[in-house]
Formats: sequence, structure tokens, C-alpha cells
Amino acid sequence: MRENQSKVDGRRRWLLRVAVALAPLALAIGLVSCATGSKLTLVVPPDIPGAHFVGSETCAMCHENITRDFKTASHSRIMAQGTNAINMGCESCHGPGSLHADSAGDRKTGANFGPGRPHVMSGSQRQTIINPRRSSEHCYGCHLDKRGQFALPYHHPVPEGRMSCGDCHNPHKGPATRGGAAQMASENEVCAKCHTVQRGPFVFEHEATREGCTTCHSPHGSVNAMMLTARDASLCVKCHFQQPTGAGRLAIGGIDHTSFLSRGTCWSAGCHEAVHGSQVSTSLRF
Repeated sequence: MRENQSKVDGRRRWLLRVAVALAPLALAIGLVSCATGSKLTLVVPPDIPGAHFVGSETCAMCHENITRDFKTASHSRIMAQGTNAINMGCESCHGPGSLHADSAGDRKTGANFGPGRPHVMSGSQRQTIINPRRSSEHCYGCHLDKRGQFALPYHHPVPEGRMSCGDCHNPHKGPATRGGAAQMASENEVCAKCHTVQRGPFVFEHEATREGCTTCHSPHGSVNAMMLTARDASLCVKCHFQQPTGAGRLAIGGIDHTSFLSRGTCWSAGCHEAVHGSQVSTSLRF
């Protein structure tokens, strides 16, 4: 009995030492889970030296046309309500607005007030308000996954500064994707503003375009050329059913494609080159 009790006591002491050793790790995990474990991402609002938060009501005094429609925007769903929204709302993206309001809407000021006494700053530090359209870095604060996608080999030229998130997205009104009320139509219209050749209309339309450009393309970035969601023929066979015909052969649309598929792409070498639509060919050849 004494030997068994000694083993139990020894096991308890060992467990206690392990618990003490792991306590800092458990605390760290707990802190991380508090910050990232929910569906919402906790981020720090952007900072403007010398400015303080004034509330969205102050913004509405001059920007009534924006604040009026903001309730229809996708971003409005994540806006905190009541006392939790005192320092948030418009300023969660545009930064504290006191300097902007005090300067009657000027975007830059000669002096920002830091701790102690006023001093003159230069460049972006002189801004009275942040315009996320000028720099996508402000959008990445919440949309971290998009930062990673834009770092992929093929992407829209947002990191290079030739485009901004605001060219395709509207943060203040309606669906986040710019365009009309119908989601599929708006998605294609946004892309067609720049990709006019792919707009159509075509006599023979590729039906995939009716589902939206993102059926085949990853607009923020991809490892595949032309920002395709899959490489070569692997993209096409997601929709175009392959039918085994025996002897290791495959037919698509009733035509033997065994040798074609081994060549890689479906839209090269004189095959389905008019992948978005054709004026003369039902098989989108020309």
C-alpha cells in the first residue's frame, strides 16, 4: 500500500511540475485565442499624429452623401454599435478625424500636434485624413489574405501602385464589388471596364462567363498565368465532363481528346482559342 501511495504521490508531483512549466504557454495561447479565435479580426485603427477620434457624426456633417448610403454597404455589417462604436465607424479606416474636421476638410496640414508642443512634419505624416484608395496597405489591415494573394507571381498591379482596391470595390455603398444590383452582372462589368475584348457580345458565348469571371480567374493573385484558378486543361475539365471510351482513351463532347489533353492547354495550338466567346465557331475555335 505504501509503495502504491508513493507512486501516486510521485505521479502527482510530476504532473504539477509539468503544469507549472506549461503555464506560460497556456497563457499565451489563451491571449492569442482571445484576439483571433472569433470570426471577427481585431485590428488597431490607423493613426494620424496629433489627431483624436471625433465620431462618425462629425464626418456626416460634410460627407452626408456617403454616410447616408453606408447602411447598404457590405462594410456596414462589421461596424460596432452603441458605445463600442465611439472611436470606430468611418475612422476605423480613415483614421482619427479631428485635424481633418478642424481644418475644414483640408487633406494636409502644416503642423501636427505631437506630445509636448506642435512641430512641423512632412510627407504622409502631414495628412489630416487617410485615403485607403491611395494605398492598399490600409485595406490589408483587415484583409490579410489579400496581401498574400497579391504577393503571388500573377496578380493585378495593385502592389505596383497602378491599381487600387477602390478600382474594383466600393466600401461605402452596396455590394463590395462595384457594379449593378445583380451580383454576377456586377462582377463581370467590373472586369469588362478594363478587359474590353472579353466583354462581348459574342454569337457563341462561353457559358462559364455567365457564372462570373472568378469561375476561372483569381482576381487578387494566382500561381498560374493569367491568374487562372487551375493550370492548363485541369481548369477546363472541372466543367467539361470526360468520358472514358476504353483502351485508356477519353472523350469530351463526343470527340476523342486523349492526345489533346496531354498537350497542356485547351486554348492554344488552334484549338479553343476564343475561350471567352466566338463570332463564328460553336466550339470557340476562332
